[in-house]
Amino acid sequence: MLIGEVARRSGVSARMLRHYESLGLVRPSGRTGSGYREYRDEDIRRIFHIESLRSLGLSLREIGRALDDPGFTPAELVGDLIAQTRARIEAETELLTRLRRIDAAGPAGWDDVLRAVALLQALGSQSKDVRQRAALSSAPASDSGETPVPVEALVEAALTETETNVAGALRWALARSGDGGPALLARGLGSPEAAVRERAVRTLAALSGEEATARLRDALAHSDAVVRGHAALALAARGETGVIPVLVDMVVDGRNDTDAADALSALAHDARTAERIAAALVDHLGRAGTPPPARGRLTQALADLPGPTASRALARLTRDEDPAVALTATYLRRLRAAR
Repeated sequence: MLIGEVARRSGVSARMLRHYESLGLVRPSGRTGSGYREYRDEDIRRIFHIESLRSLGLSLREIGRALDDPGFTPAELVGDLIAQTRARIEAETELLTRLRRIDAAGPAGWDDVLRAVALLQALGSQSKDVRQRAALSSAPASDSGETPVPVEALVEAALTETETNVAGALRWALARSGDGGPALLARGLGSPEAAVRERAVRTLAALSGEEATARLRDALAHSDAVVRGHAALALAARGETGVIPVLVDMVVDGRNDTDAADALSALAHDARTAERIAAALVDHLGRAGTPPPARGRLTQALADLPGPTASRALARLTRDEDPAVALTATYLRRLRAAR
């Protein structure tokens, strides 16, 4: 079979077949009387083998080794190809993400594109100072007249940031970035990494608006106690009394118990709510399995609560069988009497 017929049947151009021959990959088994290349069945099979290996990403040099070296084993090469392909996919995915973020910013011209690229690069810098400046310079267009950093990029940066000052700057930027942040941060609450979940809820707590508040309410039912606690503290600061059970649990468990007790006191702005909070604390104090340290924290949490329930509870606790609890209750009663 002559080269033209081989090219037609195999789909490999005559020019490429000659290139394979120049590299020694394919050697026509014969020549016609006129000197034309003549390919036999085994030559055509080799061409198909070459094309199959090329489809896997092998170089022509690697294909030559694979076909001609009897001692060649494909396992290592295939493993390398898998690693290379994964790296290429990751790089392409990163590029696609960056392009989508630039597109989401709605650039009006190349200056906007270049600014967005520079800010995205700065947010991923190894330098915390560079990251902080990038966050602080990512004001929305209404403030600066420039294209803002896309909210998605700010959220991703906030969920990975470990430096306190940079994290604060990112929260400030997200608070001024408009819509989209709360929903993206809520996804972060589902991360398998506890640190990411905590950053997500802390950042969500820094956002105002009904959507952020709604996402925080949802977080009160989260399986992660840290997430529940941060959500409860943030909602308490917004006057939400539905967080009282979570705050009481924080006092019992000793998780941010001082902040939780302060939040409970702040929520006790009317008699009905104050009585509700005091009753919840007293209920835990009366449970048989409540450990002494938890009873001490519950006693302290009664200190700033107005109303008869807290007063009666402290009076009883001055005679508690636990000396530490009795001493704390006595001290707190004196403070209340001096006010």
